[in-house]
Amino acid sequence: MNFFFKQFGGKVTEVLISRYRESKNWSAGAFTNLEPTALGGSLRDLPRIIFKQFSNRSVRAPKQNLPIIAFDKTAFLEHSERAKLIWYGHSVVLLRIAGQTVLIDPMFGANTTPIAPFPTMRFSENTIDLISEFPEIDLILLTHDHYDHLDLASISKLRHKTKHFFVALGVKRHLTAWGVPCEKITEFDWWQTQVFDKLNITFTPTRHFSGRSLRDRAQTLWGGWVIKSKNENIWFSGDGGYGSHFKEIGEKLGPFDFAFMECGQYNTDWHLIHLFPEEAIKAAIDANAKKVMPVHWAGFALSYYHTWKEPAADFVTYASACQLDYTLPELGEMFEIRDFRLKKWWEEYD
Repeated sequence: MNFFFKQFGGKVTEVLISRYRESKNWSAGAFTNLEPTALGGSLRDLPRIIFKQFSNRSVRAPKQNLPIIAFDKTAFLEHSERAKLIWYGHSVVLLRIAGQTVLIDPMFGANTTPIAPFPTMRFSENTIDLISEFPEIDLILLTHDHYDHLDLASISKLRHKTKHFFVALGVKRHLTAWGVPCEKITEFDWWQTQVFDKLNITFTPTRHFSGRSLRDRAQTLWGGWVIKSKNENIWFSGDGGYGSHFKEIGEKLGPFDFAFMECGQYNTDWHLIHLFPEEAIKAAIDANAKKVMPVHWAGFALSYYHTWKEPAADFVTYASACQLDYTLPELGEMFEIRDFRLKKWWEEYD
């Protein structure tokens, strides 16, 4: 198959749709949010949005590549009663928890708009090579099928060294189209929980959408993940705007020792499907998260609304105002939940 067309992933079939219909989150031929959600911008607005999105991107990106701290495999695999976490920019998180290596939304590719006329290049170089340095991955968690979270190049390198994939309902067809065996993939609807070794994994709702082409919008589900071990309860919020579901997540699955909060690539044109910094803090408080960290930034310039630094700077401002503990590690820096990484490292660039 042509590499360009392969990017679209697996096709929706009547057999698959018959299965998706079993979900209470499927209605009128598509997955739906828990509350009415306009994606933002009409067809009339589309040319304006596209023009802004692909203009002045140099202003929204660092003037030099952002370095990534080298991966220390020995230290990462060394036994610990506490989880070890590493963030690689945007929404890529590597964890070692309860003896398991878990990788979330492994978009290590260089370009997050591979089918667009203009590339959207990563702020860091050679990130795809990191995959070769990692140990065997016990579990990959995928929140949804957008290009900045589900990357063909990354999956092509990871599929041979990953034991299992937990994915949003519908995403399985993309992975199987890219050569991942069916038996290595488990799909989740919202609130579904499964035990993985010593971990309890739950898929949580978000207010977002999905799709890899104009023909498959909302034909896969979207969400976040809760990873609970004997010692720690960690929540990865996933992409999505503010809504009442955050309180429900906290009531059902919280409190959380740590939360990765989406905070970046927000825009007034799509306000309902991404969290602004003040909303990220509000959502974390709603969900009863004790300590937070912003993700979905420092990887790509996907919004013309803010500079690359603003999500982190504003996140710190609002977290401090609400007296909510936070941490902001550097790219590739290994840390534990109890660690404090308060250095404003992004200010060293530009």
